[in-house]
Amino acid sequence: MPNIHLFFSHTLTPGQEEEIYTKLKCERIITLPDDLQQLWEQIPPEGDIDDVLLAPFIKYLTENIEIGDYVLVQGEFGVSFAIVNWCLNNNRIPIYATTKRVADEEKQPNGSVKKINIFKHVQFRRYAL
Repeated sequence: MPNIHLFFSHTLTPGQEEEIYTKLKCERIITLPDDLQQLWEQIPPEGDIDDVLLAPFIKYLTENIEIGDYVLVQGEFGVSFAIVNWCLNNNRIPIYATTKRVADEEKQPNGSVKKINIFKHVQFRRYAL
């Protein structure tokens, strides 16, 4: 059975966990080590995405993720693209979560409008070429 590795800044919802175990048939959900998780959540907005920034992620991918494992990749676009590209070229399965947004607007006493967005998990989808 495959595992799923999270390159993801959020907490999985119960519905996402259920899909991971039932639909994707994963044995384990594996989060990044704390140091890599911190780096994933704080990719600097300045400068280019280079080999120095990517190196710890690529090292982790190479040493910890087996062929056929899923990799849930969502985050800063440039780094996410690099991770997805690596996965596609190395027989790992990169996926992302799709959501449905339900918007609601509430008129406020001062005449302003408060907009509330609720995101509901729909499914995991494979990244494709």
